[in-house]
Amino acid sequence: CLHELFEEQVARTPDAVALVCGGVRVSYRELDARASALAGWLRSRGVGPEVLVGVCVRRSVELVVGLLGVLKAGGAYVPVDPDYPDERVAFMVADSGVGVVLTESGMEGRFGGSVRVLCVDRPLPAVEGGVVGDARVGPAGLAYVIYTSGSTGRPKGVMVEHRSIVNH
Repeated sequence: CLHELFEEQVARTPDAVALVCGGVRVSYRELDARASALAGWLRSRGVGPEVLVGVCVRRSVELVVGLLGVLKAGGAYVPVDPDYPDERVAFMVADSGVGVVLTESGMEGRFGGSVRVLCVDRPLPAVEGGVVGDARVGPAGLAYVIYTSGSTGRPKGVMVEHRSIVNH
C-alpha cells in the first residue's frame, strides 16, 4: 500500500527532508508523526477500510498530512478542490457519502451539517477512549476516489485501489 511504502522510507531516512512547501521543510519522521496522529483521530471516528474521507485543503504541508493520515487510518480520500463552486462541493460530499471532511480554517461552513469537519491547520482534538482495531488494508483496498467531469457534465467518482497507484 502507498502509506506502507512511505513508512519504509521513514524507517530508512527519518531525518531526511520529505517535503518542502514555501519556506517550510518537514522531515520524514515529522510528517509520519503528524499523519499518524491524524490517523488515530480518524480511526477513533470510525474511519477504516473502504471508509471515504473528504480532503478539501489547499496545497500545503497540511494537505500531505491529511492524505497520508487518511491512508494510514485505512480509509480512502476524496480530493475536493477548494476552488470548486459550493454546488459542486456539496454534490461530491453527498454523492461520495463521506462522513468526515478534512479542511482548513474558514472553509468549515461549505459542507453542511451532515458531515464531521476537522480543520487540519488547527491543533488536533484529543482522542478519547483510545483507538480500536487494526486499520490494515491490502493492495486491493481503496486508496482514493477522484471525481471527473463525466461525459454528461455531472461529476462521477472513479475508485482507485492501492495497487493501481503503487504501480505508477
